[in-house]
Amino acid sequence: MSKKRKIKEALEILKALELPIEQMTDRRQKRIAMALLALANIKPSTPWAKASVWDEVSTWSLTTRETIGFWNDYYSEKLSSGSYDDVRRKDFEYLIAAGIVLPSAGNPNANTNNPTRRYAISIDAKDVLRSFGNDSWSKYVKKFIQESGSLKDKINRGRDIKKIPVLLPSGQQLKLSAGPHNDLQKAIIEEFLPRYAPGSQVLYIGDSHKKSLLMDSEKLNALGFFELKHDILPDIVAFDKKRNWIFLIEAVHSSNPISSLRHLKLEKMSAECKVPIVYISVFRDRKSFREWVIDISWETEAWLMDSPDHLIHFNGDKFLGPYTAK
Repeated sequence: MSKKRKIKEALEILKALELPIEQMTDRRQKRIAMALLALANIKPSTPWAKASVWDEVSTWSLTTRETIGFWNDYYSEKLSSGSYDDVRRKDFEYLIAAGIVLPSAGNPNANTNNPTRRYAISIDAKDVLRSFGNDSWSKYVKKFIQESGSLKDKINRGRDIKKIPVLLPSGQQLKLSAGPHNDLQKAIIEEFLPRYAPGSQVLYIGDSHKKSLLMDSEKLNALGFFELKHDILPDIVAFDKKRNWIFLIEAVHSSNPISSLRHLKLEKMSAECKVPIVYISVFRDRKSFREWVIDISWETEAWLMDSPDHLIHFNGDKFLGPYTAK
């Protein structure tokens, strides 16, 4: 059997066991698959039924340097033995976290950086590997996931914990990625809008990781708003139905307040908009505000998260509201 076919089979096993490898590069996927092959002592001609595991019968195990030698000998790699640390940190870590590989076979107390540390296939993964290609394989895959858990689910749960819950005026709850920029967005929705645009409808929310977290395209189109596919789009768009205003709000963490040039571009892009627009730049505190105050455009507003009951108005004939050039 060809080397490519064996690697493809190893990848099929890893995906079935719900390792989160889909978003990795092809090269990284291949390396993790080859790590499984080496630790199971699967050469291109070895059937999966003969996969080696760490149990009372077999003591097959490899150091990271020996793993590189296995790849070079049987899978036509040309890796330096000096890259052993990269193998440990990047190629073994997902297999260990999933419970497929023992991190220190025969010496559980070995230091993490010990170069003689040996790795082996866990006995829990024995049936999954040895039944691959047989009718019973799916049964053993399901059993393994039930007993060891899904690494993909564990990672996703961990990411959810780090997200920021945000309650929209409508009562809908969203989760923003954790970070200082999205802390500002949470404050805009939960502190600014109830004070200065109560009852408003949030039509768009960006996210520091997902560019668009919420977008009511139908309502935006009905208002004649420009298509949100531009680098200068604001972080939050809200519609105040009572006053018939649109709020374009920018959360300024490291860049992009409503500057004079950006203000001009937004006005040009929103020329067909059917309702007046209020432009607002939001800052964490006075210190961050001072860094950007020189750039803020006239006829816009500024709001500080740590002083929620106050607005800073940059000129114009109204304290808060859209500005129409005379």
